[in-house]
Amino acid sequence: MNNKLVFRLDWMSIMLYIILVVFGMINIYSTRFSDSTLAFWDLGSPVGKQFWIFVLCLSSLPIVLFIKSNFFEHLSYFFYGLSIVSLIGLFVFGQTISGATSWYLIGGFGLQPSEFAKITTTMVIASNLSSIQTDIKKKNHLFRILFLIALPMLLIILQPDAGSAIVFMGIFFVLIREGLDLRVLYLFIALMVIFTLTLLFGPIFISAGGLLVLFFIYLLIKRAAPKTKKLPFLISFGICVLFSYSVNFIFNSVFEQRHRDRFNVILGLETDTRGIGYNINQSKIAIGSGGFLGKGFLNGTQTKGDFVPEQDTDYIFSTIGEEWGFIGSSLLVILFTILISRIIYRAEKHTSTYSRVFSHGFASILFIHFFVNIGMTLGLVPTVGIPLPFISNGGSSLLAFSFMLFIYLNFDANRLNE
Repeated sequence: MNNKLVFRLDWMSIMLYIILVVFGMINIYSTRFSDSTLAFWDLGSPVGKQFWIFVLCLSSLPIVLFIKSNFFEHLSYFFYGLSIVSLIGLFVFGQTISGATSWYLIGGFGLQPSEFAKITTTMVIASNLSSIQTDIKKKNHLFRILFLIALPMLLIILQPDAGSAIVFMGIFFVLIREGLDLRVLYLFIALMVIFTLTLLFGPIFISAGGLLVLFFIYLLIKRAAPKTKKLPFLISFGICVLFSYSVNFIFNSVFEQRHRDRFNVILGLETDTRGIGYNINQSKIAIGSGGFLGKGFLNGTQTKGDFVPEQDTDYIFSTIGEEWGFIGSSLLVILFTILISRIIYRAEKHTSTYSRVFSHGFASILFIHFFVNIGMTLGLVPTVGIPLPFISNGGSSLLAFSFMLFIYLNFDANRLNE
């Protein structure tokens, strides 16, 4: 490898990556530990598969770094097309696991195309935004970009895997950074608030409340600007009413029963600690029982008793909370915060729009996974089946996030050549 390239590598991000993956494998080992547990590197065990996938990832790092940066930009649409074809192929050749047809089974390994679609979608959005012919403030250009994001999301929702689809929303942070009208963000936030409040209080209450809020805002603006027109507020009220009355249809038709039940538990509409709320309840018990310092490695009673389902994948943070306590959990959060902040900080140094957008996209997707997964184990957000990057057991997730990190490292190391 070129000595100058080695010197320019973001070694701190590489070290954070290695620490997170190794820490993840330690906790995967703990969740599956018993007297008959296989060796750490044995392919017959989940941690063994994770270990060898990690070795494969590290072995591929020099190869990814050797590739010229513009290679990814030139082939963005090609890789995006492959990911769309792989998502469509699931409806014919996919395997259904845990109610979602999201996997190809190849030998003894499962491959989840949605994990790699996050990379290719970020690449194709970066390609669009880096084009001098693209102006995100023009409606037709914005609609093209939104279509490229929505297509894989729709295919993933149809699997159905709403959790993986939600992650693509992180790309909107990138669009805002690149000049998207903030009113689009405000509209999105308003719709989410209306959606949640409608589930809690019903459309009649929301319609009446929306009318009062908009009328109050109108009076405030009217006082400062007497020529303010009523029409935009009437249109906003109409949208509010129409959306609030469509919430129940969306909730009952788009979301599966398991997702509806989890929303109801989170919103306090149902109390079910033995049914759909069991996972969250047991996860909170495990994390709370860890106390300040934790029970120690391999000493988690909730973990050893297998009380928390999916504790080596989606709920692995509960194992960390129980065995490593508040200190260990806080250190993990700090490590993720440093890594995400560092990627964002270094992304701003790029003169290449493609490299900057891709790096921001990677940071955004990493943040969504991190935030939703930990929030899920703490009972703050519904269970949607999102792994904790680099930590959770899962070959597709580790491969996808590793290669996304390596592409970022390639761009960062070649920043001076842009």
